[in-house]
Amino acid sequence: MSRTNRHTTLALAALTLLLAGCGSEAGSQGSDSDTVSPSPSSASASPGCTPASELDAADSGSTVCLAVGDTVRISLDGTKNRPWKPVSTEGSGLEAANSGIVLLPGDASSAYRAVSAGRVRLSSQRPLCATGTGGVSCKGIQEWRVTVEVK
Repeated sequence: MSRTNRHTTLALAALTLLLAGCGSEAGSQGSDSDTVSPSPSSASASPGCTPASELDAADSGSTVCLAVGDTVRISLDGTKNRPWKPVSTEGSGLEAANSGIVLLPGDASSAYRAVSAGRVRLSSQRPLCATGTGGVSCKGIQEWRVTVEVK
């Protein structure tokens, strides 16, 4: 090993040991001022689970939390040429609720009320490309999925 590489290696090792020791004594002198409390969270929230009452296309792939009695509303904006299919559910814990009236062709709108603890997968899909007269112009499908945890 050359002299330059040895000095670089020693310097990196010393830096690593120095950084590893930083902060190891924080809060060990009996002072509460050095400690950090976790931020308050909803009683229904769990790691990776976000409370939500309204969902749209941007929420695809997320996991949301509801407490029993809460309602979640889904609004997927589509078009006549790229319509969303009605939202489907798989699992238990949600019951369909009145979502109002869908005004525009291609939109999917629904609402669900949390009735019991459980896990439900909500999903819908639509053509990735606009449909042409008499057929689809491409075979791609855009999927929308959200997992709802009812606590």
